[in-house]
Amino acid sequence: MAARRQVRETQPRYWFAHRLLLTLSGRCPVHTLLGHALPQAYDQLVELAPLAPLRPRQAGAEAPYVARCDERHPRQDVIEAFARIAFDDRLAAFAFRLERGGDDRWRCAAIDLGPAGRPEPHGA
Repeated sequence: MAARRQVRETQPRYWFAHRLLLTLSGRCPVHTLLGHALPQAYDQLVELAPLAPLRPRQAGAEAPYVARCDERHPRQDVIEAFARIAFDDRLAAFAFRLERGGDDRWRCAAIDLGPAGRPEPHGA
């Protein structure tokens, strides 16, 4: 299992999915993604990170993990990825877009958490 995880980490989609999950679950500060996200995506992370939308509901619960991450390539140097996150006996998901820059580095260009990333209305 550890060897498979190491191979996954060499794939940009898994590397970013894991880093995004660490930030969105409150386990790593948002600035760890500085330089790995384009300005608009980083600004989005700055807003989402304090909410920790993927934090387990109960203290001491199993930490969320990337169960699977798939990708498609709408064009060269672009990856659109979808990650399934397992935790608290449930599944969540998020999507993100990676773009390869002129320096050959992948950077996150967009993030979509769907309903998990939207704040609940007051009084809910």
